[in-house]
Amino acid sequence: MKLTTAVLAAGAAVSLATTVVGAARIRQGARHQAERNEAILAGNQINWLAQVSTTPDLAEIWKPEGMETEEYMRLMSANRLLCTFSLRDRLGFIPKGHLPFFAASIMKSDVSRRYWKHFGDLRAQEAEGDERAEHFTRVLGHAAENTPLAQPAAA
Repeated sequence: MKLTTAVLAAGAAVSLATTVVGAARIRQGARHQAERNEAILAGNQINWLAQVSTTPDLAEIWKPEGMETEEYMRLMSANRLLCTFSLRDRLGFIPKGHLPFFAASIMKSDVSRRYWKHFGDLRAQEAEGDERAEHFTRVLGHAAENTPLAQPAAA
């Protein structure tokens, strides 16, 4: 092999490697931007839930017909917790296999179970088409059905 052929081959290999690394960086950058966008949107939702769960006038506007304002506020407080939990899962902060444990812990609360009873079907509809969200919703639904309520502490 001539020296010029070897130099050209080495140059092509370096160019290919640079292209692969560059493409990986672009994919990684896009993934990080998507995660940032998701965190910002989830933060907006969590902030809105904080408002509606603590401001009776706002809750009155948004509550479903036939539901008491105070109950809606409690349910939106539970939804706030679930949205925070969901964000942690989507960003990869829930260790693999721990989702059922955390879901069961949340569903020990009566208000979380009431929230799920009223709005679990809506969350399942929202999750359709998103494999991770569908899995998260199934795990929460299972926990809501199968986790005993926490017992009050003995006095």
